[in-house]
Amino acid sequence: MAAGLSRSTFYYQAKALQAGDKYAQLKASIRAVYERHKGLYGYRRITAELVRCGQQVNHKTVQRLMNDMALKSLVRLKKYRSYRGELSATPNLLNRQFKAKRPNEKWVTDVTEFNVKGEKLYLSPIMDLFNGEIVAYEMLERPLFPLVSNMLKKALARLTDRQAPLLHSDQGWHYHMRPYRQQLAERGLTQSMSRKGNCLDNAAMESFFGTLKSEFFKLNRFESIEQLRKGLHDYIHYYNHHRLKLKLKGLSPVEYRTQALSR
Repeated sequence: MAAGLSRSTFYYQAKALQAGDKYAQLKASIRAVYERHKGLYGYRRITAELVRCGQQVNHKTVQRLMNDMALKSLVRLKKYRSYRGELSATPNLLNRQFKAKRPNEKWVTDVTEFNVKGEKLYLSPIMDLFNGEIVAYEMLERPLFPLVSNMLKKALARLTDRQAPLLHSDQGWHYHMRPYRQQLAERGLTQSMSRKGNCLDNAAMESFFGTLKSEFFKLNRFESIEQLRKGLHDYIHYYNHHRLKLKLKGLSPVEYRTQALSR
């Protein structure tokens, strides 16, 4: 519509105005943000986006109004279970220090699997712990070594000659391969590995996978691997460029990085 609102939001606002609701405009804004992000945002992220757009509003007010409108985030929070495993031959240099002071200081990586009608697709991303941005990724229908090596080549291409991040992973067989370690050594990257059987040592990447599957995979139906592949491309772009993160002062990962580098 001309005002930039969806049809349902427009008529909801018109009806509320007729009823003399003093929160009509705010409710319309809340609904517009909710619909634009396809129900993925809860009251805290909606509040952050409203504030960023110039509306001074308290998160408790947004929470109450969302309850009145029966708007709830479609995402379920996930919990992690801790298991203290054995030490790896490659030390856990990251040691759960998931904060970085600058871009390309600390990276984490892992592989996750998707199943569509009996066919599988594997995703291998690298995340920058400075802002949670997915700096590179690769997808293949089989978990072969190029799944990881191609991803790493893409990530390394983003670095300057002086940048050599710590790269943390679990103990998957890909990360033990000599060509993988040679790629790291040639560019001066330091390898770090989780303890055996301990997902918490790579909790940042596990959290991303949980978000990806809750916000994207479980909320959609896919008829083919190719449809899933395209959807993953679109979601990762959305995640990097448009999805607000409260820990990043209400900015998307790319916005946060751009703002930090401009200082």
